Amino acid sequence: MTTIRSTRISSLDVLRGIVMVIMALDHVRDYFHAGAMVSDPSNLETTTPFLFFTRFITHFCAPVFIFLAGTSAFLYGRNKTRHQLFWFLFTRGLWLIFIEVTLMTLLWWFDLTFSFFNLQVIWAIGLCMIILAFLIYIPKKILVLTGLVLIFGHNLLDGIVAQGNSFGAIIWYILHQANFVKFGDTWVSFLYPILPWIGVIVLGYCFGNLYHKEFHAPARKKWLLSLGIGSIVLFLLIRGINVYGDLVPWEVQQNGTYTLLSFLNVTKYPPSLLFLLVTLGPAFLFLYLAESVKTKLSDFFLVYGRVPFFYYVVHVFVIHVAAIVGLILTGKDWQIMILNMDSIMDGSMAGYGYSLGITYLVWIGIVLLLYPVSRWYMIYKAKNRDKWWLSYL
Repeated sequence: MTTIRSTRISSLDVLRGIVMVIMALDHVRDYFHAGAMVSDPSNLETTTPFLFFTRFITHFCAPVFIFLAGTSAFLYGRNKTRHQLFWFLFTRGLWLIFIEVTLMTLLWWFDLTFSFFNLQVIWAIGLCMIILAFLIYIPKKILVLTGLVLIFGHNLLDGIVAQGNSFGAIIWYILHQANFVKFGDTWVSFLYPILPWIGVIVLGYCFGNLYHKEFHAPARKKWLLSLGIGSIVLFLLIRGINVYGDLVPWEVQQNGTYTLLSFLNVTKYPPSLLFLLVTLGPAFLFLYLAESVKTKLSDFFLVYGRVPFFYYVVHVFVIHVAAIVGLILTGKDWQIMILNMDSIMDGSMAGYGYSLGITYLVWIGIVLLLYPVSRWYMIYKAKNRDKWWLSYL
């Protein structure tokens, strides 16, 4: 086995790898599960507990991914000048936006007419990185306060609702209101309004201080434990009070199980305060527990965590192709997988899909299929640190 020395912090990469693997479950569900393209697994009137939690566990992916993007920016900048870090964040942000609008749009839909631009997490990270490039010049204490205000205060803006596709409305969709907009024959989705995500990446950047070489491990573990427990307790308190922190209050349902689902059914688009508390809290606890853990399982997840962007791009392509292959093998029309918003909205996808059990099997198969190529790329990057362009992939 090839051994590569690395100065990277394993627990952060393992956590990132776990959320990348879980993320694939959500995307496999999108392409394989019956009704996934025309129904909402969080709709308590139609979902089942198993389907709800299949969706719920994937909620951890975007917050952790964006938070750790901020942490990675801090760690990358430890041996760089402020100007060098600014330029890296600014150019990488532009690069991610370009990839989202071009390559990812093509891979998600296989629509050569580009009739639908689905601006998702890569878009959000790109914009947040550009903004973070300017914010790194602010003193750390003010930066922490800025992140906290954005995360804890952005739900005060929930009552501001824009309509249409005017310039002002588009700006608001980018900042805080998720929406789908049609320009002529082209659809654009704004599912990742960036105002709260800026708060997440900013706090992730500040969080990187805990992993500075001069920060002692026992002190870091105390911080991780406090942040984890504090976030979860805050979630329980604020959600229990039920007057702030999410677009949708929880309600007593027909039984205890569905009442619990209602309690956990927090808003992702944009991510509410409660959504971020319930996802980032357990992430802090994981980092506390995984500080010095090294097992075969952690090494497995480590691979995906060290090549997240590469894995993200490849896994979308493989999942989409696998969905087409499944249709061909079952003698169905594979062309329904050449997707656009109109084909989804007209109900033509309503009869497509497989059971949740099949969906899980496909997920496991695709994750294992991508392990060798992900590991190869991880080793290639580690051996070629002098190639500057690899930091963008």
